[in-house]
Amino acid sequence: MRMERVCILGGSGFVGRHLANRLARQDICSRVPTRRRERSRHMLIIPRLELIETDIHDQSALTGLLEGVDAVINLVGILNESGRDGSGFRRAHVELTESAIAACRAAGVRRYLHMSALGADAENGPSFYQKTKGESELLARAAHGPDLAVTIFRPSVIFGPEDSFFNRFAGLLRIAPGVFPLPTPHARFAPVYVGDVTEAYARCLTDRSTYGQTYDLCGPKEYTLKELVDYTARMARLRRIVLPAPDWLSRLQARLLGLWPTKPYSMDNYLSATVDNVSKDNGLPKLGVHPTAVETIVPAYLGSQHARGRYNRFRQIAGR
Repeated sequence: MRMERVCILGGSGFVGRHLANRLARQDICSRVPTRRRERSRHMLIIPRLELIETDIHDQSALTGLLEGVDAVINLVGILNESGRDGSGFRRAHVELTESAIAACRAAGVRRYLHMSALGADAENGPSFYQKTKGESELLARAAHGPDLAVTIFRPSVIFGPEDSFFNRFAGLLRIAPGVFPLPTPHARFAPVYVGDVTEAYARCLTDRSTYGQTYDLCGPKEYTLKELVDYTARMARLRRIVLPAPDWLSRLQARLLGLWPTKPYSMDNYLSATVDNVSKDNGLPKLGVHPTAVETIVPAYLGSQHARGRYNRFRQIAGR
């Protein structure tokens, strides 16, 4: 299958930026929709990138966006919604997937790559996130056929520079007053490097053996959340006591922090963490990708934050 232009839904996010860069190395043009082009102008430094202001929730606009592209990659996902009834998750995960598949067929696109998640489960997922991710995965799987070749990816938590996992915990640890009560400390993860995830997508685009397949994407090692947050504190040079919170306190934290406008932690996040984010069937080796360890990547960006912070403090002391 010829691959010259790919539309990346959710392409202005963390994984999307890395993926557009990776595809540029294959001389593939990435078409990235955004609600506000001005906010995504930083992406214009990426070679062979088309940044288009549009509303992907408008079916006719989405179909028009896909005209002339060879494949669609759907990376859209949210960890929290503005409301509390699951409608935000359903709109982002389920309704958009339905629209994307319909638009692919209307525009004659014959390749669709879908980002799901470990723990996605339409029937038994305890959180809105997992249920709606599971529903969207079922939609993508059902869409596979002669007119649309589908491949599904189910990553664990994704890490790398500018991620929302290690960087988020580093930020929370910085404002913690010495002791940091950690909810769901025994939740298990197998963090996967963003470079490995984008490599998997790039390799699958034109590989017919991956059509109709689903790949779990994991790093080489499993950790508890407590182990990962302790590691974050060490790499960021923060002296904090990470205190495992009992279940009742984890629930209380979720309810209280879920009331904040930015929702640093919510009841849906708590419910998602009750399901281990790991897999015994890592798809990366099957795709010829050697999983990258947390310890080889994270120190570089968390350590640099510490160095920048120290430099800024020196500047303040010097009155500059």
